[in-house]
Amino acid sequence: MKFAVVGAGSIGGYLGARLSMAGEDVTFIARGANLDAIRRNGFRLIEEDGSEHVADRVKAAAFGECGPQDSVLLAVKAHQVPSLAKDLRGLFGPDTSVVTLQNGIPWWYFYRLGGPLDGRPVHAADPDGNISSYIENERIIGTVVYPASELIAPGIVKVIEGNRFALGEPDGSKSERVQRLSEALTRAGFKAPIAADLRAEIWLKLWGNVVFNPVSALSHATLAAVCGFEPTRALAVAMMEETRAVAETLGVRFRISIDKRIAGAAAVGEHKTSMLQDVEAGRPLELAVLVGSVVEMARLAEVPTPHIDAIYAVTSLLAKTLADSQGRLRIEKPAQGNAASEEHKRAVGGKS
Repeated sequence: MKFAVVGAGSIGGYLGARLSMAGEDVTFIARGANLDAIRRNGFRLIEEDGSEHVADRVKAAAFGECGPQDSVLLAVKAHQVPSLAKDLRGLFGPDTSVVTLQNGIPWWYFYRLGGPLDGRPVHAADPDGNISSYIENERIIGTVVYPASELIAPGIVKVIEGNRFALGEPDGSKSERVQRLSEALTRAGFKAPIAADLRAEIWLKLWGNVVFNPVSALSHATLAAVCGFEPTRALAVAMMEETRAVAETLGVRFRISIDKRIAGAAAVGEHKTSMLQDVEAGRPLELAVLVGSVVEMARLAEVPTPHIDAIYAVTSLLAKTLADSQGRLRIEKPAQGNAASEEHKRAVGGKS
């Protein structure tokens, strides 16, 4: 298959490298240091057991440098999708599928769901409708990402744990295209089951994300620490109970207990969640789809979520504080640089 991987980060890099090494035609759509590194060295993958592999047959390109693909693996974070949606059009042919790899409730969640909410937009994921205006719902293959990995340098990903990607059509059908995708991922060494009810899988993953991402971002603690500290474990239980009530009101059933879900997170160990990594790097937080989407669903379901609401409010303030800080840095850095430049010119007798 001909794949374009949009976003050569931790998950996109993991998928693209393995698919290429399994013989698929893979092009990374990247930019900056990642684009340069992949073009120069291929993509380096450090597996969970410490073994290292280089996918040296991958291609790297910017948007507009390659044409239609069989499948587009959309591996950027949810809040980055709106700004990229228009550029994706150049990768589409008549039968191109778009595989969504974002955490949280996707923008297409109510597409072909049936019932009174069928077709309703998810504003937390697509606040202005920009995504749905450029990506037809008919192209969507949903995915729930279970592995944990890190982009440790441009063009280098280290796998922390896991290799499972649950796949599914929005209408629950076992189409030929989702079977082909599952087979390609399986050949690349992944577990890629086709879920009969992908929305239940989405909520199962979100069940942890709605808790562990914001709580770790606020506390600067790893998964093991959040799960092992009794007050935050109790908070996790309360938030998970609220989340389950929302999902069940919308027709979803959870196949495991809260205790088992928390134990699964604890077993990952001293791993920093993606949101904590973003806080430490000063990047925008993937907050709306991980927590805000549950708040949006709770309002639709008319289910109270006081613990989730409180964590969302405080983490939203953290996100604003980080954004304001980055804005000040962008303003101040050029001014400081110009002052230093003028001082240097005066010191060496140059003209200003």
